[in-house]
Amino acid sequence: MRMLQALIISAFLFSPAHAEDKALADLFSAAGVEGTIVLSRLDAGREFVHADRRAALRLPVASTFKIFNSLIALDEGVIAGTDAVLTWDGRIHDFPDWNRDQTLASAYKVSCVWYYQELARRIGPQKYRAHLRAANYGQLREPFDATAFWLDGSLQISALEQVAFLRKIIRRSLPYKAASYDALRDLMVLEKNDGYTLRAKTGWATRLTPQIGWFVGYVETPDAVWIFAANIDIRDSNDLPLRQALTLQGLKAKGVIP
Repeated sequence: MRMLQALIISAFLFSPAHAEDKALADLFSAAGVEGTIVLSRLDAGREFVHADRRAALRLPVASTFKIFNSLIALDEGVIAGTDAVLTWDGRIHDFPDWNRDQTLASAYKVSCVWYYQELARRIGPQKYRAHLRAANYGQLREPFDATAFWLDGSLQISALEQVAFLRKIIRRSLPYKAASYDALRDLMVLEKNDGYTLRAKTGWATRLTPQIGWFVGYVETPDAVWIFAANIDIRDSNDLPLRQALTLQGLKAKGVIP
């Protein structure tokens, strides 16, 4: 609790000034949830924010780290590609979709923990440190468990930092192979239609109170690319759909998608 209070105070003192966006604030108010959202246009510097102090607050990264983790695994060559299969060991998990052999593509889609933990064993802590440092990705608390640091709260990141990281991913400004970027780009597709392509990842940090739900990614339209990062307090599992719903409502409210 003291650590969370310290983080909140730090965010209050050092968060950048963003004017509160009323349209976005109204969406969160109508849903009755506490949270933040950042919408940032890639090429024009336009940015809309609800709850700027919270947007600067570092919170457990949870499964949103699978974006960066996938890129690292592909570039390090610990997995041959998005269709490479890892065999399920037969251990029963609470989520039925995990109880089968997985490819990187399927594991990303169903957020399969055991698959990414096997990748983590192959990558190792020293390489993770180097990748996180080079990307300036959030904050990693030492010492850490190399197969659980994105799950147990050791790795934390703010919504504003999520947006900054995704900007680097889209612009390919980090030192990764073109093939790795191409594979990640395909991996991240969540929705594709005539009006836009949505690339994203959810996250659910369950080991703190309140729990935190994430939805981060970017949307490509014929006119522009918009990056987004949202997180909300999760009171129970009924709140989980709000991660994506509020983000899409926000993109519609700001005229990004129809």
